[in-house]
Amino acid sequence: MKVQHLCTVILFMLFMLSCSEEEQDDVLYIPTNVNFTDSELALIEQTLDLPASPYNYANLPLPDHFKTDEATELDNTPANNPITDIGATLGRVLFYDKNLSANNTVSCASCHQQSAAFADNLKFSEGFNGALTRRNSMGLINSRYYENGKFQWDERAETLEDQVLMPIQNHKEMGLQLAELEAKLEQLDYYEILFEKSFGSDEISSDRIAKALAQFIRSMVSFNSKFDEGLIAAGNPDVYEDMPDLPNFNEQEKLGMDIFLRGRNGATCGYCHGGAQNVNDAAKNNGLDLNYADKGKGEFTGNSSDFGLFKVPSLRNIALTAPYMHDGRFETLMEVVEHYNNNIQAHPNLNFRLTTLDDGDEEEGEVLKLYLSQEEKEAVVAFLHTLTDQTIINDEKYSDPFK
Repeated sequence: MKVQHLCTVILFMLFMLSCSEEEQDDVLYIPTNVNFTDSELALIEQTLDLPASPYNYANLPLPDHFKTDEATELDNTPANNPITDIGATLGRVLFYDKNLSANNTVSCASCHQQSAAFADNLKFSEGFNGALTRRNSMGLINSRYYENGKFQWDERAETLEDQVLMPIQNHKEMGLQLAELEAKLEQLDYYEILFEKSFGSDEISSDRIAKALAQFIRSMVSFNSKFDEGLIAAGNPDVYEDMPDLPNFNEQEKLGMDIFLRGRNGATCGYCHGGAQNVNDAAKNNGLDLNYADKGKGEFTGNSSDFGLFKVPSLRNIALTAPYMHDGRFETLMEVVEHYNNNIQAHPNLNFRLTTLDDGDEEEGEVLKLYLSQEEKEAVVAFLHTLTDQTIINDEKYSDPFK
């Protein structure tokens, strides 16, 4: 029996040694000793400007309208990768580190700039070798609240952890293979400390890189806009059609909210951009074209019913992320409003909320036209500006830590 037991132990140990690095990293590690020692900080400070104790990323002071059951259900944070202060700190460093590109010229932040609400104010972003991306850079704020957890405009990334590694490997964007990335980071002293603090050992793997980046991005939650202040002042009502006027809104902003959220003139904006997080978790066709050169989700799935479907971005800080749509075709919010007002195209996959149908079960319906006046269109734009959060775009803990 002792021999059999010994054999069992040996086989188990061999099995554990044969497990892939990714499988081992799936074991949840909760960091405890997160403060840097004087010697660690001295080494880090040669390159980075980080505090001795990490910033708070894990326990943000969210208002009550971000703590509802509905908001909790939207949260796509996986059980094996909760946000930790030190993990998000590592993610912040990785996010801004140009060593993640083949020639050390671009970082994640090159295309997702804090001042632009972690989007890019160019129609298409410029990669490490000067080539342009084929789609507009989507803002990252409130990524945590996409319930289905899928990312990229065509939703081909199953999780945020999958998504963050895609630009690194893309031949136009950052141009590195994951093995090359790991080897590069192993040569940088500050990562030995940061990975040790975040994951319990200094081992650098693409799985850990993905987890740290995802933690940092999920911590990018916007909750300090004029809209949030109004919700708090109104007692945190449900953000639905029957919500009351917000006491801090002027008359123009109230009119814009009346159209956007309450459906005045038949507008259905709130169905796809509703709730306190202003997100939607399903790719949709919003009638940009009758024939799409970029087939969106359909390009990835191959299903004709997915042609022209694209991920719905959060509208938080939307006034800062121009130009708009997957191809950056609209330069201003007024152009976007005018599209939904009078220019929706009757594509076969057009979302039923942009038609005159009452639900998605009927077979026919006319394309929705709102016939908004100039005053009403300007009011909608004014409401969208109330979603701007100056705090997050100026917060040091989301800024570039490199000296």
